[in-house]
Amino acid sequence: MSTPRQPTFTLAFTDEVQAALAAGNPVVALESTIISHGMPYPQNVELATEVEDIVRAHGATPATIAVLAGVCHVGLDAAQLERLARQPGVHKATTRDLPWLLATKSTGATTVAATMRIAALAGIAVFATGGIGGVHRAAATTFDVSADLTELANTPVAVVSAGIKSILDIALTLERLETLGVPVVVNGSDEFPSFYSRSSGLRAPRRLDGPTAIAKLMHAAWNELGLATGISIANPIPATDEIPAAEIAVYIEEALAELTARSISGQEVTPFLLARVVERTAGRSLRANLALVRNNAATAAQIAVEYVKLLK
Repeated sequence: MSTPRQPTFTLAFTDEVQAALAAGNPVVALESTIISHGMPYPQNVELATEVEDIVRAHGATPATIAVLAGVCHVGLDAAQLERLARQPGVHKATTRDLPWLLATKSTGATTVAATMRIAALAGIAVFATGGIGGVHRAAATTFDVSADLTELANTPVAVVSAGIKSILDIALTLERLETLGVPVVVNGSDEFPSFYSRSSGLRAPRRLDGPTAIAKLMHAAWNELGLATGISIANPIPATDEIPAAEIAVYIEEALAELTARSISGQEVTPFLLARVVERTAGRSLRANLALVRNNAATAAQIAVEYVKLLK
């Protein structure tokens, strides 16, 4: 099992999560930016609750992670979910923002990178999200590369996603992950997915079929080889929910052109692009996003169940 780094601050656990961890039962971490920045109220609370229920239905305990008033919470109760969903001015927090949130006793919704870091501190090995960040398409001039990649290189958590967000440069992101030594596998496909689509035109770095095989990879990485990296598990969106890659590419290019014209940069890039793609697809991309999040939650729970079996 991946060894959690010992924090020098207090992690706040819900009773459900604390009991599961104490018993060595499977737990799946969930990010919170989808609640505060992903969609409007009350749809954000409804989705967060549904995703937690999906994790439970597949045999694991959900642990939605956020920083509330300077305290890292591993698992949120209903009142806390509601607060995060409705409170204005919640910060979007990556790893570098965590010290500031704690020092100022502020509230932040965690991105992939920050969720990974807190999950690892709590001893949680599996994390479900929508898509991971990576190398932006204009990175040659902007140097815009997601902190998700840095965290994957340094934090032993398996991240189940629908792949790299298709608004990014998928090929360069895969190259960067290779350089960082991060194992990347695709669940059940020889082709790497592209978030909204099952295809990207790129071969899977490695393929594994199903939760048991993936859990064995995790065990080999952390318990046999002693690797300290995360693991990227690309879980293609269900075929019935995908938007063909050629079709979505048109809308992404239009959104990128508008991004350049408006000189948007930094943390605003990804939410701007995703919002524009939703508009241009008349909501189809949002429906696809919701479908892949549900699918990833189910798969992550199954992987967590299988991984725990290997530790007993």
